Amino acid sequence: MLDHFCVFTKGGALLWTWQMTALRGNPIDALVRTCLLEERSGDDSFTYSPPAGVPYTLKWTLHNGLGLVFVAVYQRSLKLLYVDALLKRVKADFSVQYSPKRFDYAAFDETFRSALREAEAQVDAAKRPGAIQAGLQGQNLRNRKPGQSGTGRYERIMSTEGDDSDDDEDSSPPRSDAAPVKQLNDLSLGPKASNGNNGSEAAPTTDKDSEEDGKGGEAAFDVTKLKGKGKRGLGGRPMKAPKSKAKEKAAKDTKKTEGKKKAQRRWTQSGSEAEDKELDFSEKPDGSAVPSESENGFGSAPDLRLKSRVDVEDDDELDDDEAEPSADQNGGAQGGGGLLSSFVGKLGMSMGGTAGLTRQEIQPALVQLKRKLMERNVAEEIAEKLCESVAANLVGQKLGSFRLISTAVKEALEAALTRILTPKRSIDVLREVHAARARGKPYTMVFVGVNGVGKSTNLAKIAYWLLQNKVKVMIAACDTFRAGAVEQLKTHCARLNVPLYERGYEKDPAKVAFEAIRAAERAKCDVLLVDTAGRMQDNEPLMRALSGLISLNEPDLVLFVGEALVGNDAVDQLTKFGQRLADLATGPNPHTIDGILLTKFDTIDDKVGAALSMVYTSGAPIMFVGCGQTYPDLTRLNVKAVVRSLLK
Repeated sequence: MLDHFCVFTKGGALLWTWQMTALRGNPIDALVRTCLLEERSGDDSFTYSPPAGVPYTLKWTLHNGLGLVFVAVYQRSLKLLYVDALLKRVKADFSVQYSPKRFDYAAFDETFRSALREAEAQVDAAKRPGAIQAGLQGQNLRNRKPGQSGTGRYERIMSTEGDDSDDDEDSSPPRSDAAPVKQLNDLSLGPKASNGNNGSEAAPTTDKDSEEDGKGGEAAFDVTKLKGKGKRGLGGRPMKAPKSKAKEKAAKDTKKTEGKKKAQRRWTQSGSEAEDKELDFSEKPDGSAVPSESENGFGSAPDLRLKSRVDVEDDDELDDDEAEPSADQNGGAQGGGGLLSSFVGKLGMSMGGTAGLTRQEIQPALVQLKRKLMERNVAEEIAEKLCESVAANLVGQKLGSFRLISTAVKEALEAALTRILTPKRSIDVLREVHAARARGKPYTMVFVGVNGVGKSTNLAKIAYWLLQNKVKVMIAACDTFRAGAVEQLKTHCARLNVPLYERGYEKDPAKVAFEAIRAAERAKCDVLLVDTAGRMQDNEPLMRALSGLISLNEPDLVLFVGEALVGNDAVDQLTKFGQRLADLATGPNPHTIDGILLTKFDTIDDKVGAALSMVYTSGAPIMFVGCGQTYPDLTRLNVKAVVRSLLK
């Protein structure tokens, strides 16, 4: 039974609704936030789980020409087969009555009830046994090849069960290629075999005979062409294999190196004066001194006057972003390297007043889009879903006069990418820190991720940024598994002059974090940065320990630290991390990933697809980006720059 049906515009205006029972929760709002605004319009359905009760299944369709959305809601346990046909029927009927200035469609109730009754009657009729048998027979007729009789395989077997083998041989049609087969058999025996049969040599085959044989069907194969080939001819001597040139060259090299011997290595620790001079890098070739560790950002006392890049806007990149679209406004006709300029000539132009776009018209552009996104390191699954969403939003739209289809597709993709990468929640950490300070509690940040992505290093970068903004910081060493993890944080804390809370190795990380929060409260610290051990998403014991740490301490922010170098693995990491944290949580409201810290962003050039894959998979925003090896090398994600890199 259908629970709810509604029609609204893409701008959010509700035009018409039909409701059988009261809905639990807000399934329509969840659909808009999760699918329509996140470029998941290409999905078939959406499942919504209310706070209490059974979950719902939502199906929808779009009318891009009028900007309308049609949504049907029913319980997930029910398998309603008529929903797709009903959506198509209501879409056609409502489009006839729709007017942009009209908001009252009470007269559409009777039309909808009639369409619903017809759809349910068709499904009931299809479930009857006679209809099922007729449907199977119709399917067999459609699958039958041209010229094939209607007798099934079982009937053919039963009809020939009582026949004799002699009758089958008599009834079989004569072979038209009997002569060529006989000739093949004779030739395959070779000269010796033919001599053994009749004591005479085989008669040579003339060109005239071969032409006559070729006219009869399959031409006989001339075995005489094989004589003299292979290791041994049909009557000749064994043939010697030619000597390889590579073997001759290897033999010459062996003779040259026979007299040379490798010098023995000296394993003493004392080297010569010449070797010491070669290994001395304290001075540059021009005589100037190499900068010390303190000058390049990782010294014993870093200069806090070096401003972190988090608070610095990239004006140059913004200017490039604004200048980029001007080259594409000409539709790539000047040959200027746009995303779709290579196949503009194949797509042609859409004139004003013509019919809406079809899937066949934009399919070439979609293929190129998917390939381009995958070249930029976007996961294949994400690229496929994004192209399907762009197609769902474009089919049915009417283009303006003299507007290229390639331009429309590029603009739709650019808008979709910008909408996905733009954060849906506040990423102002300083504002949340000040709010926690007003409550008298430290703001707790937990860093999670797989092994070797740079959690400890980027934790130190965030501590450096917070110190510049007059925030008192404490670091908790909850990585009690990896050797050297505590010593690494001790080095960072000594350079940044911040306190470190640690209890050594082989301790429970959840209890260490719990004690660190109490220590931060006593020390009146504003922020507590919690470092955790790296773990793979499939390691259930370590994931259970991480879930226990988050459930026990209830941090304010859980940051997933991931590499910008990963492609398809980013989807698997984020999906399983979030799923395991939710499944292993002890409370009713599990705390999963709140934000993403993307590291090694300076090593990928234009392959920025990992950022898109991570945001699309988890829905969490990218809050920080690591772009170097020193403390100030931390910045925000420039959405325009990423979109430009994906489309150039």
